Amino acid sequence: MADNSIPIQQQQSTASASEVEEKSKWVEEVADPEEKGYGVRKIEVLSAYFTTGPRLLFFFFMFLGAYCYDLDARIRNVYQTQATSSYQKHSLLTTVNVLRSVIGAAAQPTYAKLSNVYGRMEIFTVAIMFYVVGTIIESQAYDVQRFAGGAILYEIGYTGMVLTLALIGGDFSLMNWRLLSIFVPFIPSAINSWISGDVTQHMVEKWSWGIGMWAIITPVAFLPLYVLFYYQYWRAKKAGHFDQFNSYQSDYQKHGLVKVLIDLFWKLDIIGIILFIAFMALILVPLTLAGGVQKKWDQAHIIAPLVVGFCCIPAFLYWESVAKQPIIPFRMLKDRGVWAAMIVAVMVTLVYAIQGDYLYTVLVVSVNESVKSATRIISLRGFLSIIVGLIFSFIVAKLRRVKPFIVTGTCLWMVAMGIMYHFRGGESSHSGIIGAMVLLGIAGGLFTHPTEVSLQACVNHDHMATATSMYLAFRSIGSSVGSSISGAIWTQTLPKFLHKQFNDPQMIKSIYGDPMTFIKKFKWGSPQREAVVEAYRQTQRILLITSLCMTFIFILSSLFLRDKKLESVQTLKNVEESENEQEEAERKSTPFWKKIFQVETR
Repeated sequence: MADNSIPIQQQQSTASASEVEEKSKWVEEVADPEEKGYGVRKIEVLSAYFTTGPRLLFFFFMFLGAYCYDLDARIRNVYQTQATSSYQKHSLLTTVNVLRSVIGAAAQPTYAKLSNVYGRMEIFTVAIMFYVVGTIIESQAYDVQRFAGGAILYEIGYTGMVLTLALIGGDFSLMNWRLLSIFVPFIPSAINSWISGDVTQHMVEKWSWGIGMWAIITPVAFLPLYVLFYYQYWRAKKAGHFDQFNSYQSDYQKHGLVKVLIDLFWKLDIIGIILFIAFMALILVPLTLAGGVQKKWDQAHIIAPLVVGFCCIPAFLYWESVAKQPIIPFRMLKDRGVWAAMIVAVMVTLVYAIQGDYLYTVLVVSVNESVKSATRIISLRGFLSIIVGLIFSFIVAKLRRVKPFIVTGTCLWMVAMGIMYHFRGGESSHSGIIGAMVLLGIAGGLFTHPTEVSLQACVNHDHMATATSMYLAFRSIGSSVGSSISGAIWTQTLPKFLHKQFNDPQMIKSIYGDPMTFIKKFKWGSPQREAVVEAYRQTQRILLITSLCMTFIFILSSLFLRDKKLESVQTLKNVEESENEQEEAERKSTPFWKKIFQVETR
């Protein structure tokens, strides 16, 4: 009988070839591995060691932890409205949002650099610590200043958690499945959209405990993720996969604490971060404070920060041009696939924040929605964005293209804003606002995270953390700018429209400062309530016109994105090296209109 068995040596050779091929999908080869950060090299080795079972389990545990911080974020936004209103400072809602967004934007590049050097899970632990401390301070705050301080620390932690989970998802997924991995931490939004209203409805009067309980729940929810990660790390180390790091010495071991701190100071670009926070906060925050029942544009505490803030802009740009490791990677931004993605990131949050920051207040006061109903309507966008995005991620895995869908999504976004403009107040606006939020959700699923995938396809693995952090940072910048614009419009126009409806300055002050108490005294249909609805309608009109104008920039920037084919590898090979040569060839030989719509084959 013929012996059809494969010789042992050949079997081993075949297995070895298979292992090498599998490993090549996850470990990006470079001329000098030492050029990569220790954290990047470590996660590449661990990614190659994770088999399908542990990998799927890891994403499931990621989902569990993300469920908690997502539900927290949703109801915390409602409690933030209640908190500022309880301090008689409801108009400072956007001020708190601006501060959170500015600090969150500045924290993103810092987390990215640290995760490349020290490791993903190590920096994730730091983020959780900020999250817990900020949550405790917020829950125990008895004035708006302390509440804002807690909100800033919470935002530093929250943005760090979101970023590091996004990076780990990218580390553990191939390019054609990248969109699905990015969506995993956002799947809870599809569930929380429907239950967050019930939670807020029952705990709206106890907002302090409603915030504080997450300091316990969220860290506990992430324990299974930690256990699995470090169990796999222990197995990989025991199997010898980390032998290459035996000779590795940390910077602390090589140079000592003082040298490490000095090196971190320059590596994290601390001066650049300070200048960035200074000019963003000093310009945007006064815009939300200068209006109100009594205008304050001529007062020193408004003028001085604006002057200093504008002076910080040239100082920031100059410093970034000479810094060794700037927080803004200008070399990377030369690629249109990168800078176009950054503009999309800015515009999506900017446009939504302008009309969305006060949407909850508008729904409750001006459309007569309950707390539960208003919370659910606002959650519709996130819910549908996740559902559409999840379905779309499986399509992308087969089609391996995202740009056509991104452009379609941005166009639908503009249509949704137009619908929102038409239905902007009164009980008859109920269905129209819901329709607009549904369309915003569908559009968001087509472009929000797909743009992030498009961006990651333009950089190598070592730069993935930086590119992703910049994308999320630009989203935070857009949110802060949008919040400052909405705050400026709200504080400048609402008091003016209220003056047209009421002659009583005390009532105007009460409506403007604490609308939630006002609607308890004056029920729907009363003359006073109708007058407030009209004032809100006029204010919303200005907010939505501003948003509509911004959507044109939004659509145009999406046309400049690259349309790379998403291969079955962790990162596309040699993606950055040939980018400059390709750009030069495009400029010489490709007509402008073709350059925008072209499809790339690599």
